[in-house]
Amino acid sequence: MTMTWSKLASSGIALALIVTMTTTTMLGCGLAEPPPPVDDTPRGSQPVETEQTGMSTGKKVVILAGAAALYYLYKKHQSAGDETGPDGQYYLSKNGRVYYRDAEHRAHWVTPPSDGITVPADQAHEFREFQGYDNSSSGRDLRGLGTDAE
Repeated sequence: MTMTWSKLASSGIALALIVTMTTTTMLGCGLAEPPPPVDDTPRGSQPVETEQTGMSTGKKVVILAGAAALYYLYKKHQSAGDETGPDGQYYLSKNGRVYYRDAEHRAHWVTPPSDGITVPADQAHEFREFQGYDNSSSGRDLRGLGTDAE
């Protein structure tokens, strides 16, 4: 089986085209845009970190759930600086969701704990108007508060 010069040349050209198209496609997949968001919604009940207060301290607490808990977490992490991940800065989107970014710049949606967050009453007053304040089902959600375009 012998190959003629024209068959060998056309095979080489086809191989060169495949390599060129693959390389330019791979180069075009740069990091111009961050990867899509990741939904970290827990699938089951998880333990909640709460401040333990006994009756002897006389310190009143309020349970924040739903939108109130999300807004509390957002405010708590709003000025976390350049750190990434769940301990870094949180952002509020226009669609009323709270998220943070990981080291690869992926957005991770934050979900409030199902049991709520226990917050001292003197810190909780600014969340009074939101759904979930002291386990209330009435109040506003977070839609429209965000300034981010995501």
